[in-house]
Amino acid sequence: MATLDSNIHWHKALVSPAERESRSGHKSVILWFTGLSGAGKSTLAHAVERKLFELNCATFVFDGDNVRHGLCADLAFSPQDRVENIRRVGEMAKLFTEAGVIALTAFISPYIADRNRVRALVAPERFIEIYCCCAVEVCEQRDVKGLYAKARKGLITDFTGISSPYEPPTKPEISLNTELLNLAECVEQVIAYLKVHKVIT
Repeated sequence: MATLDSNIHWHKALVSPAERESRSGHKSVILWFTGLSGAGKSTLAHAVERKLFELNCATFVFDGDNVRHGLCADLAFSPQDRVENIRRVGEMAKLFTEAGVIALTAFISPYIADRNRVRALVAPERFIEIYCCCAVEVCEQRDVKGLYAKARKGLITDFTGISSPYEPPTKPEISLNTELLNLAECVEQVIAYLKVHKVIT
């Protein structure tokens, strides 16, 4: 990693995060959805954002595929590129929390160390890891893109769950069995957690 230029200094904002939260009426947090491809991360993240938006919350979803169209377009799927992908998204999500926004991220983010690195960027209560737990066999059945089939044939390398590992969270704030729970039930559990922990009212 490049060292920081000694001529670059942090500029303190005149509007504090607390002031932004006071105006928006809710806390700013990172909702980090993780799980295998096909586990329902993106679908759930967007559904939760819709609900939060209806509750007048300031929100934004960082979707795995969308980010790779721009911010991370130069990255492939090697272990090193996956680490850098998550590092960039984590830094962006942190900036969004400083802007008073609830940042929702939907990434496989297969490595525990990478997720913990993002967690360390913000105060403990501002990082909420949401594990979308789903067996790889079920994810394959849901795979409308045919990615698992290509991975099984060796046409896609470094595919999480097939030729590349996934390290599930050991102590996620929220764990959702997306095999058994429908979308509405998953959304309800996330919103309930946010209310109990006074992220939203």
